[in-house]
Amino acid sequence: MNRSILFFLLLLFSHPITSATQDSPVREHLNFDEGWRFHFGHADDPLQDFNYGIPAVFAKAGNGQNTPIAPTFVDTLWRVLDLPHDWAVELPFVYDAHPDIMSHGYKPVGGQFPKTSIGWYRKHFELPASDLGRRLQVQFDGVFRDAEFWLNGFYLGNNESGYLGQVYDITDVANYGGENVLVVRVDARQKEGWFYEGAGIYRHVWLNKYAPIHIAHEGVFVHAEVSSVEAMITVETFVKNEDPKLAKLELETQLRSRAGEVLAKATTTDIPLPDGTEVKVLQEIKLNNPRLWGLDHPYLYRIQVLLKQNGRIIDQQTLRYGLRDIQVKTDGIYLNGEHLKLQGVNCHQDHAGVGSALPDYLQYYRIALLKEMGVNTYRTSHNPPTPELLDACDSLGMLVMDENRLLNTGREHLDQFERLLRRDRSRTCVFMWCIGNEEFGIQQTDYGKRIAQTLVRRQQQLDPTRTCTYASDLANVFRGVNEVIPVRSFNYRHFAVADYHRDHPEQPIIGTEMGSTVSTRGVYTIDSLRGYLPDQDINAPWWASRAEVWWPLAAENDYWLGGFIWTGFDYRGEPTPFSWPNVNSHFGVMDMCGFPKNIYYYYQSWWTDKDVLHVSPHWNWPGREGESIEVWVNSNADAVELFLNDKSLGKKEMPRNSHLKWPVIYQPGELKAVAFKNRRTFSESQRTTGPAVAIQLSPSKTILLADGQDATVINVSVVDAEGRMVPNAQHKIAFEVDGPAQIIGVGNGDPSSHEPDKGLNNIWERSLFNGRCQVILQSENQASEVQFKARAPGLKTGLLYLETN
Repeated sequence: MNRSILFFLLLLFSHPITSATQDSPVREHLNFDEGWRFHFGHADDPLQDFNYGIPAVFAKAGNGQNTPIAPTFVDTLWRVLDLPHDWAVELPFVYDAHPDIMSHGYKPVGGQFPKTSIGWYRKHFELPASDLGRRLQVQFDGVFRDAEFWLNGFYLGNNESGYLGQVYDITDVANYGGENVLVVRVDARQKEGWFYEGAGIYRHVWLNKYAPIHIAHEGVFVHAEVSSVEAMITVETFVKNEDPKLAKLELETQLRSRAGEVLAKATTTDIPLPDGTEVKVLQEIKLNNPRLWGLDHPYLYRIQVLLKQNGRIIDQQTLRYGLRDIQVKTDGIYLNGEHLKLQGVNCHQDHAGVGSALPDYLQYYRIALLKEMGVNTYRTSHNPPTPELLDACDSLGMLVMDENRLLNTGREHLDQFERLLRRDRSRTCVFMWCIGNEEFGIQQTDYGKRIAQTLVRRQQQLDPTRTCTYASDLANVFRGVNEVIPVRSFNYRHFAVADYHRDHPEQPIIGTEMGSTVSTRGVYTIDSLRGYLPDQDINAPWWASRAEVWWPLAAENDYWLGGFIWTGFDYRGEPTPFSWPNVNSHFGVMDMCGFPKNIYYYYQSWWTDKDVLHVSPHWNWPGREGESIEVWVNSNADAVELFLNDKSLGKKEMPRNSHLKWPVIYQPGELKAVAFKNRRTFSESQRTTGPAVAIQLSPSKTILLADGQDATVINVSVVDAEGRMVPNAQHKIAFEVDGPAQIIGVGNGDPSSHEPDKGLNNIWERSLFNGRCQVILQSENQASEVQFKARAPGLKTGLLYLETN
């Protein structure tokens, strides 16, 4: 990542992104992640699960003193931790023939593992007596899954969704001027997907404090009609009165620049609001010559909504908002009037070392890696994302297809869909909704059609500014969901897109899942024993295709709006085409650490305008002298000439949306490619290295905020005496930290590695996999210097100095 991007990310994190201003005297949005206690329950033993079978009202109706629901329950022996927390990633890998554990990355969570599928969390906190008279609310952004909540022994409610958060008003049951105990029971036995989903409170928790007369939760909806000369911004604000008297209010909405300058505003006065009611206030703000949000220049204004009573501000909220125009047509997506081919990726939400509990910085790190490859669109497959992922996409310039988990209109699932729409409909990056994915049993039936009609109608009611799609794993099939969905999407079945377009020319078409090349970084043969595949665009499952099969179809036909690769990163679970010892997928263009595979450079060649030239494989092949090795070159040059030890092996023209290859008789030395492009030349080499002599550390940034949440990614490799990275090194590296920071996860991208992601007994180590591994380091709440060391026998220690401030 270049220094300008890293500096930009640091600036982002020096200004926390929340739905309310941090220094507001009238509304507080307080991070509630620190100081939780955790303990496993037991799904098959009510005594070990703290008598959970008894109905929950207050303190378990007489039995509560012996359960963790009771405020007096003694939890001093429970583990102390900070959120976000994913307990699944901490568990050892376990072999079991049950398909659910295979899809979950062989982590022992689910119905057949009762001892590690129930988790209890408790948090002790104090509230000042001065909070009496305000409204208080706890906000959980994501708990996997089926969570129940209590405060001071009072039952707050249940949230089945593992992906959509929930809020609970705790005003009536809070202890003002004393201690409070918040309790959460999490039941991860039931899965929502067929991939790794984690377990626990894996997203942020917040404590919200505000006035009885206030802006409703997620109660500001901003949308705009935009051109290059004018923007008409509409702000819909929902105001709620929980004060036992009639209120007369004023609402002022300001449009501010990123620097804070007020550019325009709208004011609505004399808003009557009786006790117990909610009203929508509609306002419009006009801005001449707007600065437009785009993929390369993602400028975000501030929409600040001020609620006043008798001239005094009693509540306020601030949203970051970009002005952009997006049109979805049959011949493409148009962003601010310019044609845009969707160059997208699907991504699950886990990362090496941390599972689903990603620090916020890691969201920015991953989006920046994708943008470097040329990705412009991100599909949140197959579930609502964490809000911080959308923060990163808003900030860095990445369009998002925001996805609902299940195609269902039962009360619980329709409520989840509506909560998703309300939460994300003011997001600049979100350009389209997806109502569901591959519901094989109903997608081509009348049931599916009627369910889709209800969801499409509800989407249009809550967000008429966007359209929606459904990810359908069907060929030229119209009956069912596809009859009523505005945009037809194909999961695979690329061969049927032309026929479907011929039969339904007025329906836009997107490839929501395309490609699915399976490969293993740095491996160049099939290894069925360890479960590895060649690191080239060679293999794909029967239902899918290679990159060079689907992308030329999308690139060369305007009726393809574009497509999404399956997937941007490897992820836990779904180890196609293998099973144990594989514990994660091979589908990623990058591995689980974000280290590029060779196919990354195929897409970068045709998805960017930068000069791309990549030669593979590496050139360390002792014992294979005299054998033929197939050399691939990915480039967007006009032609490429290949040399081995300064001897030309021939010059070839580069076919568009393809690659070049040569059979080369191996001998140590330098394998060099020279690219010819627009009368210029540039080159890239693979060199045979000597043995490793030193550890090399490459941090994504060296200055962290001393807030206990900021993080940096340290990529680890080894180099020979001439400073060249050794691509086939497999050394085990041990890590130490001295100073106010801690390691929170390690990984190496090996799909068959069973080394722990988390340190055991505070001993952190990881083996290199084909020359690389990764450490994720998180700051603590102290400003000082941090020393990071990486050691291995026979190698010079890697030493890195960082700073928290």
